[in-house]
Amino acid sequence: MYRQAPRLLIRALTGGRRGAPAGRPFSTDVPAAPSEDAAFVEAWRKVAPNIDPPKTPLAFMKPRPPTPSSIPSKLTVNFVLPYQSEISNKEVDMVIVPATTGQMGVLPGHVSTIAELKPGVLSVHEGSEVTKYFVSSGFAFIHANSVTDIVAVEAVPVDHLDQSLVQKGLADFTQKLNSATTDLEKAEAQIGVDVHSALNAALSG
Repeated sequence: MYRQAPRLLIRALTGGRRGAPAGRPFSTDVPAAPSEDAAFVEAWRKVAPNIDPPKTPLAFMKPRPPTPSSIPSKLTVNFVLPYQSEISNKEVDMVIVPATTGQMGVLPGHVSTIAELKPGVLSVHEGSEVTKYFVSSGFAFIHANSVTDIVAVEAVPVDHLDQSLVQKGLADFTQKLNSATTDLEKAEAQIGVDVHSALNAALSG
């Protein structure tokens, strides 16, 4: 069965036709999606003509450039939240994202990857300067053309965090976890402990 896997994979990609090209293009070969959903905007105008339609993270992103023939010296980063754009089309040396599989460094020429983010520190490296954000969750979309799009649910610069409040929150949720009696209470308290532990680690680091 395993010996036949390559042949079966080629057949699936070519539709069973010998010599036929692969039917599914790479993600970087697919045309960039429009910045807004025209059908949604039209439906919104009918319901609320006097209110601008809400923006999505896609509205803050510029169409991705074509894949270069050689690896560029810089990584282009877009970092957006549901309500604003933190970084737009900025060239940096590297970003380190808090993926669920561990801290992941992204350099120019990185292989295409989608990484789910966990509570932790996102660091943007530009020369000798390093800007750090604490993100709650989200996704990082790393494209083969050395463009990385990062979408987070919540984010705040690490230097804006109050360590005393973080430690108080960690103590409160730890106490709630120890006194929890139902599965729901335990789950909610554990999430609070995990997030505040990550916040504390961000400030300690």
